[in-house]
Amino acid sequence: MSAAAERLHISQSAVSVGIAELERQLGSQLLLRDRARRLTLTDAGRRLLPDARALLARSDEVLAGMRDVGQRVAGRLVIGCFMTIAPFLLPGLLERFQAAYPDVVLDFVEGSLVELQEHLREGRCELAVLYDQDIQPGISCEVLTLTRPYVLLPPEHPLASEDAVWLADLAGWDMVMLDVPPSLHYFSEVLARAGVEPVIRHRTVSFEMVRSLVARGVGYSLAIQQPAASVSYEGRPVAIRPIRDRLPPLPIVLARLSGARLTRRAAVFSTFCHTTLEG
Repeated sequence: MSAAAERLHISQSAVSVGIAELERQLGSQLLLRDRARRLTLTDAGRRLLPDARALLARSDEVLAGMRDVGQRVAGRLVIGCFMTIAPFLLPGLLERFQAAYPDVVLDFVEGSLVELQEHLREGRCELAVLYDQDIQPGISCEVLTLTRPYVLLPPEHPLASEDAVWLADLAGWDMVMLDVPPSLHYFSEVLARAGVEPVIRHRTVSFEMVRSLVARGVGYSLAIQQPAASVSYEGRPVAIRPIRDRLPPLPIVLARLSGARLTRRAAVFSTFCHTTLEG
């Protein structure tokens, strides 16, 4: 209560009265105070929170629109992005969008597929850039672009001399697996289609750790996003080879909460992403 009052520049009693009046109007208790005088949300409070955040986002847009008679796209916009996609797509999108719409305060949150979909439900972000894997009910997606996996090899690996690699030729070789959903499931499925059961030497949640281990000759790996430089953090070379097998692409999508009305700035960002990334 004290922190809320300080942020709003009003008295703590005014916050308490405001919450009490809101609870009276809704006919539900929203907060519980424990013996340590900490506040926690009731079930009703947790249900109200996403709608409350959405209302605040809309009010911010309405105020910005009234100031400029609807001619200016402005306000704060928070975008979610899957952790392994973020370094490849997000910096460029942020820079170009900010240049085109300087009055939008653009921010982002990173996370796993599960975390970001929860953020959408709670109103912590309005849109999220994800892989089209493990999408939960209540989340709508639009395809932005398609990606295909490739093989990472130590430069001295026998397959590194090939222009492209058949997945079947990876059978029996040690593998370094990126163990971040949906990578583990997706790569295992891709190898299984080629009749390959991966010999996983190491698992890691770090994309750069994968590249460093491959560069050290520990094993091969599969990846989706490709950095501009084919060297590890240690400056050691990594051989990057396309896959000869016909593989279904893995879409990158822009996700939103189904049925939610986007703010104007979010709708503009969605159009901007489609224009920038489609193809």
